[in-house]
Amino acid sequence: MDAEGRPIAVIAGASGFVGRAVADACRADGYEVRTVGRSGGIGWTDADALLAAVDGADAVLNFAGRSVNCRYTDRNRLEILESRVRTTRALRTAIAAAAQPPRVWINASTATIYRHAMDHPQTESAGDIGSGFSVDVAAAWEREFFEGSLPGTRRAALRMAIVLGDGPATRVLLALARAGLGGTQYDGWCPPHRRYRGIGDHPTGPQCARWHRTHGRQRLSWIHVDDAVRAIGFIRDDETLAGPINLASPHPSDNRTLMRTLRHAVGTPIGVPSTRLLLEAGMWVARTEPELVLKSRWVLPEKLLDAGFVFTHPDLASAVADVRDRTAMARRQRTRTRSSWSSRTNTSSATAV
Repeated sequence: MDAEGRPIAVIAGASGFVGRAVADACRADGYEVRTVGRSGGIGWTDADALLAAVDGADAVLNFAGRSVNCRYTDRNRLEILESRVRTTRALRTAIAAAAQPPRVWINASTATIYRHAMDHPQTESAGDIGSGFSVDVAAAWEREFFEGSLPGTRRAALRMAIVLGDGPATRVLLALARAGLGGTQYDGWCPPHRRYRGIGDHPTGPQCARWHRTHGRQRLSWIHVDDAVRAIGFIRDDETLAGPINLASPHPSDNRTLMRTLRHAVGTPIGVPSTRLLLEAGMWVARTEPELVLKSRWVLPEKLLDAGFVFTHPDLASAVADVRDRTAMARRQRTRTRSSWSSRTNTSSATAV
């Protein structure tokens, strides 16, 4: 509790898309929010400040980690892994040393930890862990999170699907659809490369990237940002929820359906399809990876449904329409803000002259 009797939530990675939304929701729930990270008040290298922040806090929520929306160069691969493991270790060390450890610690993870699944969905009780770079990152992340004994702190790892909202990934998808480039994305043969090879102390998978004949039917698990934030609050408050927890809509889609839904949402009747070869070239230009849209992620939220969580945006079409409207509103707001700033700057310059 703080001086005013409010519970304290320590949030790492609060400057990111999901972290910002969770921080706002915690404040609305009456929490004092303390932030950790480059844009927060507490730095990762200040162990004393980190300990002081978590000692006496009610909840710790960690969303820190380098974005995976990049090319998997050797340098980026290492930063993606180390940024997750290092920050999680720092929090675990602080919580273990706290005189009054937090009641709950919720750490981001990813649904990418499961294998490329086209045959049946992956759940917490019956999911198959995959192999390769992205899986190794997720597995190392969770190993660090669940390492050691923290008897006073419940731990939950969020295996998050793609989050739909006013974030960079969704804005790019909507922009592609508006430009007529939002067609089905087909996996298939590609020139051999080693960017997806395993990493860390326990590297898995082949040295060269796998490919699959998906015919554009690679599965896509997703969740609306509102449901993601509500689910995180639900997990925070439900003392029975612990361990890995899937954050995904109960109605997953596939790539073909997603792209068609995006085109319909923006009123574009045509979408140029993309093969793996075209995506390899296009993603190289965009400085990101085809794996982000080609891996089949088929995940169901077994634990959340069993605990009684109710989704407000379970349907893809309505969720995409809501995100489209919010994204347009946010874009107009950003334009008005820039125009207002420009007007003030011009006025100040004229006054100075």
